[in-house]
Amino acid sequence: MVEAWGAGPVGAQVVGVIGVLALVTVVPGPDMAVVTQHAIASGRREAARVAAGVATGLLVWGVFCVVGLAAVLAASAEAYAVVKLLGAAYLLLLGARALFGARHGVPLKASRRTTGVGNGYWTGLATNVLNPKIAVFYVGLLPSLAPGGLPAAAGMGLLVLVHAVLSLSWLAGVAHAVSSARSFFEGPRVRVALERVTGVVLIGFGLRVAAEAN
Repeated sequence: MVEAWGAGPVGAQVVGVIGVLALVTVVPGPDMAVVTQHAIASGRREAARVAAGVATGLLVWGVFCVVGLAAVLAASAEAYAVVKLLGAAYLLLLGARALFGARHGVPLKASRRTTGVGNGYWTGLATNVLNPKIAVFYVGLLPSLAPGGLPAAAGMGLLVLVHAVLSLSWLAGVAHAVSSARSFFEGPRVRVALERVTGVVLIGFGLRVAAEAN
């Protein structure tokens, strides 16, 4: 694929790479579940902060990849398992909080206000940084997509930046779409049902990540 950047129209090559990154971005995962949860509970702005945290997490992994830490993590079964278990525990915590709020009628919006305006940002950042699959993706696939005319670090940095921008745009769009229908979601029965669904989804992601770590 590196050679492909040097052969054929540059525009077609760029579109192809962006297409691959876009497909990876739109696959549903914990990031989308957390953004949706915040959009329902706290509105578009807080969900957008989650999206910004996710994008920052990608940049963090990009830095790790450039300096070689991501490769070490991807190659070390023990380190990979530790990060996976931490990520699983965090997803289980988020899921349990959602189920607790649904069962006891405590809106997540109210509980989040007590932890500061930037809580959504840190939630998105933690969700992404504690996902070692990003390290495997960046170490295993991104080098094959990097432009051959640039130094390796610069090429990787460019692709990570593109991935972060795509993720931010996609998740911000999800946040806007969900929050636009928030008046419907704020009905007591609907809110409780959605809190239960998002809680179960997050716990499901957490259990799957934990199982993969064993």
